[in-house]
Amino acid sequence: MSTPSATTPPVTGLKSPGPGLITLDPVHTALLDALDALLGGLAARLAAPEVTGPPLLAADGLARLDYFRNFPHLGVAAGRFAPDAHDLLAAGQAPGDRTLEPTGYLLPSATCYGLLLSLEGSDVGEDGLRLSAAGRCFRNETHYDGLRRLWGFHMREVVYLGTKEGALEHLERGGVFIQETAALLGLDLTRATADDPFYDKGGSRARLMALDPVKHEYSAPDGTAIASVNRHRNFFGERLDIRAGSHGPAYSACVAFGLERWIHAMLQSHGGPEEALDRVRAATATAADITAADVTSG
Repeated sequence: MSTPSATTPPVTGLKSPGPGLITLDPVHTALLDALDALLGGLAARLAAPEVTGPPLLAADGLARLDYFRNFPHLGVAAGRFAPDAHDLLAAGQAPGDRTLEPTGYLLPSATCYGLLLSLEGSDVGEDGLRLSAAGRCFRNETHYDGLRRLWGFHMREVVYLGTKEGALEHLERGGVFIQETAALLGLDLTRATADDPFYDKGGSRARLMALDPVKHEYSAPDGTAIASVNRHRNFFGERLDIRAGSHGPAYSACVAFGLERWIHAMLQSHGGPEEALDRVRAATATAADITAADVTSG
């Protein structure tokens, strides 16, 4: 994707189409792409191949993962107009409050759900499996706030499935990468436990999480959480019959980055988008030198 230059004509008149929706101009788009490429370095470091997740998720599949017990307010359902509205719409009438029929599908609220559901009934082997994907995610929220809280946003995730030890190593290396990358970008992040279980809040797993937290968030100075490390234990392995060879139900973990929130943090720390983009490009060059040095020394 091309990036803006000194000769790129400015784009004016780009307005927010509605609450929680935003259109990024060329410079902000270049910043989004550059951040995704830099944060995608975790996938390269962990040898996690790039995949593309599904654009919709089956509601019954999510129900088996306690999604609606935990996040009944977040789901954005996909509907279709009922047949009795087709003629009226074709005649030019506005949709208004025309009846919608449920499809049984939802838009993704996180990238990892589509990947995990796609692995149902599989065996990731003794050595486990890593995957990386970026996708557009959607969440109903009580309110929206610029780039900090959007109805639709981009999320990059690096997912691991395999052994308990492998999942812990995945998160440890992910946490180190987050802090290293933030330092290169001039961002001072704080790490804190987050209350965001992947399972029924009232169950024994939730009580266990209170004693042994499974999610930690990394927040910018203004409190915006821009990344997280998430340990699922073997919850998804059991629910989706995903096995890790002789180890039984797979343990899983993911490292997640909210790209628009990283843009927000960069703008807060470095001023305008051009300055932020210059900082990301410099960090990318430094990260490439570090990787090359590691390869040479190895």
